[in-house]
Formats: sequence, C-alpha cells, structure tokens
Amino acid sequence: MGSRRSFLQKLGLGTLAVSVLPKFAISESSIIKINKPIVLSTWDFGLKANEEAWQILSNGGRALDAVEKGVRLTEADPSERSVGYGGRPDRDGKVTLDACIMDEHANIGSVAALQNIKHPISVARAVMEKTPHVMLVGEGALQFAKSQGYKEENLLTEESEKEWKEWLKTSKYEPIVNIENHDTIGMIALDANGNLSGACTTSGMAFKMHGRVGDSPIIGAGLYVDNEIGAATATGHGEEVIRTVGSHLVVELMRQGHSPQKACEVAVKRIIKFTQNRGKSLDNIQVGFIALNKRGEYGAYCIHGGFNYAKYDAKGNELIKGKSYLKSNG
Repeated sequence: MGSRRSFLQKLGLGTLAVSVLPKFAISESSIIKINKPIVLSTWDFGLKANEEAWQILSNGGRALDAVEKGVRLTEADPSERSVGYGGRPDRDGKVTLDACIMDEHANIGSVAALQNIKHPISVARAVMEKTPHVMLVGEGALQFAKSQGYKEENLLTEESEKEWKEWLKTSKYEPIVNIENHDTIGMIALDANGNLSGACTTSGMAFKMHGRVGDSPIIGAGLYVDNEIGAATATGHGEEVIRTVGSHLVVELMRQGHSPQKACEVAVKRIIKFTQNRGKSLDNIQVGFIALNKRGEYGAYCIHGGFNYAKYDAKGNELIKGKSYLKSNG
C-alpha cells in the first residue's frame, strides 16, 4: 500500500509539474509583438494605393475594405498603364480587365475579361457578396456589373490607343520584363483585429490575344489568403504563376514553417525550374510574389531585378526593392 501511495504521490507531483510549467513557459514565450495593421502592395504605384488602404486600417477598419479601397485608386488612374482605366489594350484594341478579392473567411469573388467598367475589383466583391458564384467572365460579368449600378465607359485612353496603333505596324508579341510584364496591382493586408484579406486587379498583358486571362483573377494563382497562416499575391507572367498555383504555394510554404521571404523564394525557384524543364528561356519571363503572415512579417522575391513593392505599417509608407534570382533588368 505504501509503495502504491508513494507512486501516486510521485505521479501527482509529476503531473502537477507538467501541467504548470508548460503553461508558464508558453505564456512567457508567446509574448510576441504582432506588426499590425500592415498593408503590402506591388510596384511603385502601391505607395499611393497603400495610403488609401491605411486610412481604413489606421482607424481599426477591416482589411477587406482597405484592400478594395487601395486598389480602386490605381484602377481609376489613367497614367497607370497596366491597371483599369487607361490600361493597355489587347491586340484587337479592347481593354479587358481581370480582378479578384478574398477575405478572412475564405469568401472569394472574381471577374475576368470584363470590358467598359472602371472598377473590376468592386464588381468582384459584389460577385462574392451578392451571388452564389465565385467568378463571372466576359459579357456575363458586364451584365452583372450593370445590374449593380456600374456604368459603362470607354477605358481606352488616347495614349493607349496610340500605342496600340503603333504596335499594329508589326503585331509582334514580345513582352518586355518589368514593362509589359509590370501588369498588376496586388494588395494584401493584416488589420488591427488580426484578420487578413487581399485584392488583385489588372488589365493584363499588353496586346494579348482577345479573351486571354492571366493569373490575376484566379484565386490560388494571383492571390490567396488563409487567415490562419498568411496571404500572398503575384505579379508578372500570369501563365507561369498559374502553372504552379503560385500564391497558394507561397501560403502553403508558410504553413510548413517558412518565413514569408523564404516562401516567396522557394515559389519563384519552382517556377524557374518548371520553365527550364520545358526548355524555355527566362529572358522575357518575370514573376514576383509578395507575402504576409499572421505576425505581420513580410517578404518578396522575383525572377529578374527591378521589381519593387510598397509596405505601410506603424513605421510609415515605403517602397522596398524586391530581392531577385537574376540581376536587375529594368
């Protein structure tokens, strides 16, 4: 009996020690300062877009509202030639727009090959919130946009039309890294409540075939958000991003324990491997990712140098040069 009592006492003390110490250790080690709110966006036009998003984030607003507001600014700017109004047309002279949006609950909405509507990102959000579908394309997307009160307008500016007519003289499709490939604004944000959302919008590759759709409106390719892990968005040659479901890949790499920076690097190197395995050159292929995790840590990586991204957090708004696999090309 004594030995049994002694055993139980030892067991009780051991259990007590195990039950108390880990909790103490966890409480001590879990005091990690989360960098929130924070918003990231692709390219130098992301600086102005971030300012719009920050107006919402800095007042405790939702990341979803912030990313929509942020990219709408770029969509409406005719001087930004790869997004929205003033975007470069396809080879038929038509400006067709693609966009998608994703919130912290894995709600998603997307439009592709949408014409004559300045803000495809807001139409994508309406698809998410007001339809049983996740993606509308072409004429159907336009009909839906009009049903939601969006007005048709000509998105082909005089400057874009002039470029298109000049291109028609040769009709040679030869994307230039960081110019024609500089084609998207992707934005991801973590709000003060610790929730993530993202948005992605583009007019796509300049002088593409009519009907071509890239990665930007495809959830998992151009954008992906997992509120338990992080978010990622892509820019560049959409066909290559689709081939690896790139943004989803970045988030899954973060799930496996990679930092946002390392996850972007691994994803880009996989695209490079796939490209080389197909006997293709990297000369005219640019892909870049930006990523953000739940702690507010972030990173970016691309194939060619010349890619940059904007970051806005409590330290301010700044443009950051993305790390690259190859040297600067533009």
